[in-house]
Amino acid sequence: MLNFGLVEMRLVAPRDGWPNPEAGPAASGADQVLRDARVYATVAEAVADCAHVYATTVRKRGITKPVVTPEAAAGAIRAEPGRSAILFGPERSGLETDDVALARTILTVPINPEFGSLNLAQAVILVAYEWSKGEGLASPPVVDLGEPAPHEELEGMIGQLDDMLEAARFFFPPERAATSRRTLRTLLTKAGWTSQEVRTMRGVLSALDGAKRRR
Repeated sequence: MLNFGLVEMRLVAPRDGWPNPEAGPAASGADQVLRDARVYATVAEAVADCAHVYATTVRKRGITKPVVTPEAAAGAIRAEPGRSAILFGPERSGLETDDVALARTILTVPINPEFGSLNLAQAVILVAYEWSKGEGLASPPVVDLGEPAPHEELEGMIGQLDDMLEAARFFFPPERAATSRRTLRTLLTKAGWTSQEVRTMRGVLSALDGAKRRR
């Protein structure tokens, strides 16, 4: 939850009571979520102040309700006034039918129908991730990859390599030389080399060529 900006957790009749000393190590430092968690005796009490309740389940259990994806649910929660709650069931059994009946909408993750099993942590992270997309959370830092090398520099590297391969009699048989050169050029122009990368590679080639000449 905390990874994706969600901090308000409500627990319904925790099996092992609350607080649970085993929860801290398992939460890997998400102490804020544990510290502020609120405990209720029933699901109805836990969602009493929520105008919109989503039940996460892969089965409709005979209840006719709208079914949405996590992405659609996140958009609706942002657009709708009032508090919203997302219900997750126990690890082993999921939500009971009576719990699903309390919800206005069923939230289902699009998943392979041949293998629809998700554990609780997986379900939470998928739903929380969709919510986080609208939160403006920190993104991976942008890395300056450098300006692409001018074509002249790239041609110099390709020419240097060509000379070395020619001296090593790489282009054999002669009738395949043009095809081999074209393939190498295609390979070397795909990479989007920077000037520094070209200089480094040419240094490698010069070192290899010099070592060969010294032998």
